[in-house]
Formats: sequence, structure tokens, C-alpha cells
Amino acid sequence: MASRKVDGQFLQTLLILNGAIPAVLLGWDAWWGQLGTHPQEFAIRTTGSLTLIFLTLTLTVRPLMEWLRVPALIGLRRTAGLFSFFYGVLHLTAYSWFDKELQARAIIADTLERPFIFLGMAAFLLLLPLAVTSTRAMLRRLGGQRWRRIHWAVYPAACAGVVHYYLLVKADTTNPLGFALAIGLLLVYRLLRHRLRGYRMTGPIRSA
Repeated sequence: MASRKVDGQFLQTLLILNGAIPAVLLGWDAWWGQLGTHPQEFAIRTTGSLTLIFLTLTLTVRPLMEWLRVPALIGLRRTAGLFSFFYGVLHLTAYSWFDKELQARAIIADTLERPFIFLGMAAFLLLLPLAVTSTRAMLRRLGGQRWRRIHWAVYPAACAGVVHYYLLVKADTTNPLGFALAIGLLLVYRLLRHRLRGYRMTGPIRSA
């Protein structure tokens, strides 16, 4: 099947606009006091959900590119990943500000005492080097193989984020289980693809 030609710049612009809209709407509603009866909780949970949405989208880009034969899609992966990190920063900031009043000792103690906070912090710390090394300059500096090894951390980050979400909601687990299913399928796809590529490179092992 031939590759389809798609305007990559148009796709980038579309993703940037759609990625920025939730932040703009959240800021607008916060400014006008329209975040509901529990505005702080709403801000924390909304930014957390958006982090997982864009993280899942980041992992979906390559399979979509391969299935649809649209090479231009691969350019969206970096943008989606940066939006995931951006909303992760907002999520961490909202938690640190509203729940802990930016008190470092309280944040550290909470991280060590509550497993779901620990997992959330772990997910953010795993995303941090991915954001730092997301540029083409860093790719050239690190080399493709080393860069790919670093960016495999997106999978444990996603898993930690999903478990963090699951432990947080307690009652209605529909959304975190949905994220778990999507990320699990994407991880299985990636592992199978990696194994198949290795099989093609080495060939089948023939018995003597």
C-alpha cells in the first residue's frame, strides 16, 4: 500500500490549537470563578486527565502512522508529548499550590506517605527527561539508539500515571480503566512490532 501524502504543517497547527484550547478554557473559567463548587479539585483532576489524554495520543501516533501509511503523522508525536508534559506541569502546580500551599516539606511527606501521590510524582519525573530531550538537536547529540532508550520511559510513565489515576478516583474507575486498556494495547503492539522486526533481521532459528 502506497503512503498517503498529508500536509504535516496543517496537522501540527490543528494539534496545537486543539491542545491549547483546554488550557485557555480552564484559565477563562478560573478567572470568572466558573470551575464549580470545588474549583481546586476540578483544576487538579482536569489537568491530570489532560496529561493522560495527550500521553496516550503520543503513544498512538506511530501505530496510526503505520496503519494509515501517513508518514506526516510522526511529526505530531513530539507536539503531543510536549502537551502531555505541559499539562503534567499544570497538574503538579495545581496540587502543590492548592493542596500543599507550595510547602516543599509537606509535598515530600505526602509523596512518601501516599502511594498514589508517589506514582504521580514518578510519572512526572519520567516525563521530564523526555521533554528535555525532545528537540532534534538533542536527538543528534544523543544518537538515535540512546535517544530511543531514553524515550522508552514514556511507557512506565504512562503506566504510573494510570495507576495514580485509578487509586485517586476510588469509586468510578471507568476512565482510568479506559486509559489502562488503551495504553496496554499500545504497549503490546509496540512489543510485538519490536519482536517481529528482530525476527525479520535475524531470521528463524533452524534446528540442526
